[in-house]
Amino acid sequence: MIDSTEQIHSLCQQLAKLLRDRDECLVVAESCTGGWVAKVLTDLPGSSDWFDRGYVSYSNQAKQSMLGVSAETLARFGAVSLQTVAEMTRGALQQSGADLALAVSGIAGPGGGSQEKPVGTVCFSWQMANRDPLLEQCC
Repeated sequence: MIDSTEQIHSLCQQLAKLLRDRDECLVVAESCTGGWVAKVLTDLPGSSDWFDRGYVSYSNQAKQSMLGVSAETLARFGAVSLQTVAEMTRGALQQSGADLALAVSGIAGPGGGSQEKPVGTVCFSWQMANRDPLLEQCC
């Protein structure tokens, strides 16, 4: 678990170095974080070398129109699901042409949670172009 701003910045610097060393570019697709991930990453000097763009798709409509998330996926699994974040990274990669995508969707609270998906549930997808996504759900 990350518990300090310094740890977050350290992880961002490690990611930046990896992307620079590999001459690769990152795109992010965010929901519950509302652009915060893109902001933290672009706070790093030189981020324009490896950060392509960020999508803030807070609403289901935005997920559909910006990233191509299917209405069926949203209806069946919900916005906060591994299936949805997988479609978010896929769409971000297709729209941007970046090499690597990160997507995050979650239930920030204070309301909106359920027994199955309580407040604090967050789903992540990391995906390299032409690869299957790596998915994780935390609560």
